[in-house]
Amino acid sequence: MRTMRLGFGALVAAMLAAMPALAQQPLKIGLLMPYTGQFADGAAQMDNAIKLYVKQHGDTVAGRRIEIIRRDDGGAPDVAKRMARELVVNDNVDILAGFTFTPEAFAAADVATEGKKLMVVMNAGTAIITAKSSYIVRTSFTIPQLNEPLGAWAYKSGIRKVYTLVSDYAPGHDAEAAFQRGFKEAGGEIVGSLRIPVANPDFSAFVQRIKDANPEAIYIFVPGGAQPAALAKAMVERGMDTSKIKILGQGEITEENAIRGMGEAALGVVTAFHYDYNHDSRMNRGYVAAFNADYKRNPDFFAAGGYDGMHVIYEALKKTGGKSDGDALVAAAKGLAWESPRGRVSIDPQTRDIVQTVYFRKVEKVGGALKNVEFEKIETVKDPVKARMTQ
Repeated sequence: MRTMRLGFGALVAAMLAAMPALAQQPLKIGLLMPYTGQFADGAAQMDNAIKLYVKQHGDTVAGRRIEIIRRDDGGAPDVAKRMARELVVNDNVDILAGFTFTPEAFAAADVATEGKKLMVVMNAGTAIITAKSSYIVRTSFTIPQLNEPLGAWAYKSGIRKVYTLVSDYAPGHDAEAAFQRGFKEAGGEIVGSLRIPVANPDFSAFVQRIKDANPEAIYIFVPGGAQPAALAKAMVERGMDTSKIKILGQGEITEENAIRGMGEAALGVVTAFHYDYNHDSRMNRGYVAAFNADYKRNPDFFAAGGYDGMHVIYEALKKTGGKSDGDALVAAAKGLAWESPRGRVSIDPQTRDIVQTVYFRKVEKVGGALKNVEFEKIETVKDPVKARMTQ
């Protein structure tokens, strides 16, 4: 009997010796973003926030050392899909993350499903992204979440007729439909709509057409990065009088660089967004100071999505005790709630989308500088598209 016990103990010891402890295995995160090209600045913002989060919270979670593998997809969906597959098959990553824009997220969704890997979308905002895979969790926003409330607010503020200008791809279509739905349901009228190429557009001709139409207000959606500043420059060059034509849009159009390009013409522009470095909270002030100390610039919405995306990864891993299979991590992420630099947020357990505050802001001069000033907010906003699907 004693011999049998010793034999069994030796067998167990041998098995344990042969298997590397889970705690000794790194937790691999594959980051997919356009590190080069016209959207490289957004990737840099997101990546800097990811590095800041790791610096502040340590590089080991639940006994797993965090290892980040970066891949540049250049913003091309086919490249994103190929690289996602390589990260899963060749690099054996535990988590896919990043996804600056919708086409990248759409392309990688099947890879996450096939590989059963948690996929954290840190920016891409088209509403149906999380429906593409049950392994997707989003920490940024959805476009309808921001723009349906903006449409309703526009009518409430006294605007009755609006012209819309959006980029011609899925997020632009989402934005156009969301704003128009909110505005028309409130009683407003859309007097014209333009869709512009998403790749390297020449804004001048489109701005001129809208100027010639002389609408009461314009609603604008273009992707973040270099384009808001380019659009702002075209508006200034074409002499669009923003004191007569009200300008509304998603927050990208009054990001820091865009405001710099518009100058005084930015005064009075109203946007709906989920984050701005001017947001007044103790946590955000500390976050902005730390970001500036390390990267000599202010964080933007790309950074906010990256920072909160890492928070979801860390907290989910803590809940699983270091277990990193996709099903366990997704289950752990559902229902997470925390205080973010943008305010109180949570992950909707039904849709795996972020639930957050939508802020209405107006560009004003504060202390001699042009800034987005929050004047109204709606708390605990879910994605309205999925909310209607579950009714």
